[in-house]
Parts: sequence; structure tokens; C-alpha cells
Amino acid sequence: MFTRLSGKILAALLGAVSLSLGLGAVASRAAEDAVVIPAPAIDEAGKSGIETAVFAGGCFWGVQGVFQHVKSVKSAVSGYAGGEAATAQYETVSTGTTGHAESVKVTFDPRQVTYGKLLQVFFSVAHNPTQLNFQGPDQGTQYRSALFISDPEQRRVAEAYVAQLDKAHVFKQPIVTKITDYTGFYPAEQYHQDFLTLNPTYPYIAYNDLPKIKNLKQIFPADYRQEPVLVLKAKG
Repeated sequence: MFTRLSGKILAALLGAVSLSLGLGAVASRAAEDAVVIPAPAIDEAGKSGIETAVFAGGCFWGVQGVFQHVKSVKSAVSGYAGGEAATAQYETVSTGTTGHAESVKVTFDPRQVTYGKLLQVFFSVAHNPTQLNFQGPDQGTQYRSALFISDPEQRRVAEAYVAQLDKAHVFKQPIVTKITDYTGFYPAEQYHQDFLTLNPTYPYIAYNDLPKIKNLKQIFPADYRQEPVLVLKAKG
């Protein structure tokens, strides 16, 4: 199973080496299978304007990549949430001692795509919400499943949906996703942004994350868009 490298080694590797894999065999295997789940029975209603939501579900590369392919998402930025600004750096967060989780901040228009729909995608294809403090090969509290809630309506929808899914036993194990108040989000280093799109042949991406994009397209065809909304393109 492919694991991630430290930030310094990864940056050097990406700058010096162009990896080329036979993706047909590798990308067809996913560390975690998607689960088809029902839509939330309770969702936001009547919201207008631009909304943000922060999701944590293992390595932020794959979570960001999934949300960047969801229609009507305005942006999806990889970063850190749950800890202090002073410790929001990759090498420090990777120690598992900062309180941060690798997270993705999603900006969206709730009139076009609801928070409930984003939760459905998150629980179904973006990660496995039954794994406590790990996702696939990644171990530690920085890889925990968590929702950082921006307002009471998001909390109402999230808590109701977790209860709905657990009651329906759609997963083999109970959902362990932490629902906690938003206290701040700190964007990750530039080399982490758009990582899935920019490095599709990187072994970790090919094995763990490209299947998530395939599952998104298959399970949510009406919500899938071929061209992702990229952070670096938006800045440019």
C-alpha cells in the first residue's frame, strides 16, 4: 500500500522526478470502497449567499480532489483545522500533537448545491467515516474524520444525517465523525494545493485517491463535473 512522504522529501521528489505508472491496473484499486448512501432527510432550506464548510477525512489531497469535481462548488482549499495558527504547518501537524486535522474548506452556493449534498458526497466517496484517527494507510489524529461547523443550521443537518445513516446501518461500523465548532482554518502549503490534479501518476494518488473521483462520477453523475475548480488557477 502506498504511503505519503514528508513535506521536504515530497517537494524535492516532485521537483526532480516525473513519475509514470500504468494507471489502468493501479487506479482501478481503491484503499476504501465507496458506499452508496441515501440523501439526508433533513437539509438546509432557504439559504442564500455564499457558504463555507470544512471537512476532514484523512489526507486532504483526495478530499480536495473530490470536492473540486462537484458541480457548483466555488473552491476547495486544503489546509488545517482544529489547532492553533502557530502550528499550522505540514511537518508540525504530521506529528499528531497539534490538534489539527488535515482539512478542506469548501466554498459553495447553497441555492445550487446544499450542505446536505456535500455531506452525502463526503460520507459516500471522499472517505470512510467509520475509521477512528486513520484513513487507509495514514495513521494519527491529524487524519481523523471531522466536520467543523460554521453555524447552527450546519450542525442540525450534520447531526441528523449521522443519526440517519447509523440508524439505517448503511456502514458496517458506527460513524465516528467528530462534529465540532469551527475555530479557524489555515491553508496548507502551495505544493499541497490541487495535488490530485497536478500529480495523477503519483503512486499514493493513483492507488488511494483517483478511485474516489471515479466513484464520484459513477455514484453522483448529476453532481459531477469533468473539469475541477482549482486553487492555483483561481489565484492566477
